[in-house]
Amino acid sequence: MPPTPGPYGVVVRTDWVPASAAMLLTGALALCLGGFLLPQSDNGSESLRIVQEQSGQWMTAAVVLFLASVFLTLGLPAILTMFEHRGWGLALVSTVVLEVGFIGTAGFAMLMAFFRSLVLTDAIRDKNIDEIASDAGIAVFLYAWIVGLYLGELLLGIALLRAGTTPRWIPFALILHALIAPFSGALPEYLSKATVLLMVAAFAGIAIQANAPTRRRFVS
Repeated sequence: MPPTPGPYGVVVRTDWVPASAAMLLTGALALCLGGFLLPQSDNGSESLRIVQEQSGQWMTAAVVLFLASVFLTLGLPAILTMFEHRGWGLALVSTVVLEVGFIGTAGFAMLMAFFRSLVLTDAIRDKNIDEIASDAGIAVFLYAWIVGLYLGELLLGIALLRAGTTPRWIPFALILHALIAPFSGALPEYLSKATVLLMVAAFAGIAIQANAPTRRRFVS
């Protein structure tokens, strides 16, 4: 079927929408899995001990998080099919901010792999791990990654509310997860990790809506 103009003259095709929606859901599930696999630590010395004792799980979490960032990036086009006219500008901003968070996730995964290699080769020891953890450059990177991820999620939830093209529970789940995230450290570990299921459910809902017959008619 030939492409036809979508909102604001954007040409959209249906042949990539199911693939993009599948990538979105796969990425969300991978991000959830990576979060559950990643061992929790309170300080640098604890992280050092975890890598020494659970290096396989640490590396698995790094690989899964990296794949999650790739799949989520490929799933962003499916999100944009949710917007016809209302909320389109905010949706573009939210996807750009989310992409910053996804790139940061990939960077964090590579940092995990690099940290593991340093630990296993005895290049890092207890006496200098806290100095590395307090490095300003690493701190800025981590905060930019976290802020990008959750701010983008919050903006996307608001944009979906304005667009009104999805069931209302989807944007509310995104907004709730983004608002809970800054305080997740005060929650028990199992509950803190379980909050990511809100995002998984919301992205699953978006993927389903992107493949709904009414949406496919809009983008075909």
